[in-house]
Amino acid sequence: MIDLLLYTAVVMIWGSSWIMVSFQVGVVPPEQSVAYRIAIASALMFLWAIAGRQPLRRSFRDHGFMALQGALIFSTNFFLFYTAAAYLTTGVISVVFSTASAMTLAFKTVFMGHRPDPRAICGAVLGIVGVGILFWPQVAGFALQTGAGMGLLFSLGGTLSFSLGGIVSARNQASGVSGPGCVAWAMGYGALLLCVLALCKGHWFAFDLKAPYVLSLLYLALISSVLGFAAYFALLKRIDAERAAYATVLFPVVALLLSTLFEAYQWTATAIAGVAVTLAGNVLVLRSAPKKLE
Repeated sequence: MIDLLLYTAVVMIWGSSWIMVSFQVGVVPPEQSVAYRIAIASALMFLWAIAGRQPLRRSFRDHGFMALQGALIFSTNFFLFYTAAAYLTTGVISVVFSTASAMTLAFKTVFMGHRPDPRAICGAVLGIVGVGILFWPQVAGFALQTGAGMGLLFSLGGTLSFSLGGIVSARNQASGVSGPGCVAWAMGYGALLLCVLALCKGHWFAFDLKAPYVLSLLYLALISSVLGFAAYFALLKRIDAERAAYATVLFPVVALLLSTLFEAYQWTATAIAGVAVTLAGNVLVLRSAPKKLE
């Protein structure tokens, strides 16, 4: 029962996070909105680590890898997804992001000598085909300069960054660089990088005091970035990582439902087929992972 509650919490929290991103687009530049979100989350993660007496002191080398993790997972990918939200509904972006499992599989094969299961290869191909179907009008016309085409490019860039960050995270965990303290450092470095980006773009820091922006920012920082990770970490302690990863298949479904309700996302036969094929591919990739059933 507890496993089910934790699993549901992860799916609902991360699935609903995408619609909140849509309220962050507009007045405040995306790099600044992400910087606010990650800075708040980092501060809370540091408090979590201190309260749990988790180690915060790390070697210079460890800090380098935590900074790299923060740059890929907690800054670059979020910045690209927030930028994509100006062109696409967040539900569609979540579907593109769900192909992270296929990208991670490819990076493991290239960088770590991993030999993928044939089912995983088929699943990765299905995921790519599904996204291609979803964006077929833009792909067929080579119109990447259009809004949807640009949104696709930014979404793919964000997914690529997240997948590379996953490889770095795996390296960090294997080296004992894990836990709330390390996540706090990684988030802090990510927020710092975003602040540097904002200054390089010549934008003075802005803030939107309207309720939708403030409330969505707090939700993304407190609920999505902190409680979501807390629920996921708790879930990982109770079930194996492969089964926990199935949340990445389910949260796009939640995101699409919310996008349909609040962003007036229009379903077409092509869109339904693309989403179905993409999710089916994700299931195949995840099922190919070795299970540690208890």
